[in-house]
Amino acid sequence: MKQNLIGKILAHTARVCVVGLGYVGLPFAVEAAKAGFTVVGVDRKQSRVDMVNRGKNYISDVKETELKEAVDKDLISAVTSFEEAGDPDILVIAVPTPLTQNLTPDLQYVENVTRKFVNHVRPGQLISLESTTYPGTSEEIIKPILESSGYLVGRDFFLAHSPERVDPGNRQFSTKNTNKIVGGVGPDSLEVALAFYSQTIEHVVPVSSAKAAELVKVYENTFRAVNIALVNELALLCDRLDLNVWEVLDAAFTKPFGIMAFYPGPGVGGHCIPLDPHYLEWKAKEVNFNTHFIALAGEINRQMPEYVRQRVWRTLNILGIAPSRSKILVMGVAYKKNIDDCRESPALKIIELLISDGIDVSYHDPYVNALQYNKLDMKSVPCTKEVISHQDLVIILTDHSDIDYDFLVQHAKHVLDTRNVTRKVTSNRERITLL
Repeated sequence: MKQNLIGKILAHTARVCVVGLGYVGLPFAVEAAKAGFTVVGVDRKQSRVDMVNRGKNYISDVKETELKEAVDKDLISAVTSFEEAGDPDILVIAVPTPLTQNLTPDLQYVENVTRKFVNHVRPGQLISLESTTYPGTSEEIIKPILESSGYLVGRDFFLAHSPERVDPGNRQFSTKNTNKIVGGVGPDSLEVALAFYSQTIEHVVPVSSAKAAELVKVYENTFRAVNIALVNELALLCDRLDLNVWEVLDAAFTKPFGIMAFYPGPGVGGHCIPLDPHYLEWKAKEVNFNTHFIALAGEINRQMPEYVRQRVWRTLNILGIAPSRSKILVMGVAYKKNIDDCRESPALKIIELLISDGIDVSYHDPYVNALQYNKLDMKSVPCTKEVISHQDLVIILTDHSDIDYDFLVQHAKHVLDTRNVTRKVTSNRERITLL
């Protein structure tokens, strides 16, 4: 079984099925098609399926010309169910792994996909989970479900974990040239998975097990969460000490060794950093281990939107404006610059907090035309002199590169900059308050 599947992989005749055509699945599907594999994507959203089949892109990291070329060559198609997906040799699972309201892992999407695929399991297949999860998921959750088919991992089919490392908006590192971690449930699964990913990714890094691969991913994002929490806490301390945290950090980062640059902000967002550390924290409790750093980092990062709210109050009071009578323009609602992704963006929480204070809030984001979240239903307003000058305060929450910050400061009554993106603005500095 193993050699037969590896032979198909090396000949690029293996049929690939990618479940979940989002920020992870679609870029990988395109790379696999570019390598010569025939790929079918499965996604429950009919709108995504229709766009893929027309060669229309909806993910910023995918080049529409490459997607269209793959579709025209019949290398990529999309469907809404496994029944329409044919008989794949390789299944790549790239579905969301969110948290519950109690900050515990929610693997319902992974489990649902696996249970639906059980009826399609056959000898000579590779199943690879790319969704971020806690160490042990592949062996403890996916393996028993798949083996309920009567087939066994390592003998009949192969199971691996290869965590995604997507960084939306990154123009230097893409799916293809980002090092790919691969771990298998057993050595045979690892061998097959390495053969497959080596055909699509420039550099593949094997680890001893799927469990190790799962820990690699959550550690990577926990590392970032902890360091962001450190500089966020430093920002809170500098506020008490009446020091400029940006000056302190810029000076500290001139050291040529033993330090790495991280900066504070209004909170953390995206599909990884706010979520993944809690997967590790939850798993650690299962083995009676308390991850103090992780818990504390999450606590600090989650309090940043409330801190921004307090800075808004203080700034408005200094300006002699009652918060409940103020008009505020939020600049940027995406969770990071130069993308349209609002998942877990701290801007959403901040807007909700300000509205609850009776503040008239509007927003501008060149990448997000409309915003619907909980009770929020807003549209981006133009970044014109008239709009800016009629606000009592402008808050910069996302540091998009294509906003003219000199123009913004010139026409704003006052600006609260949570990203220090106005560092190069030389005129009207008295109108700028930094986080």
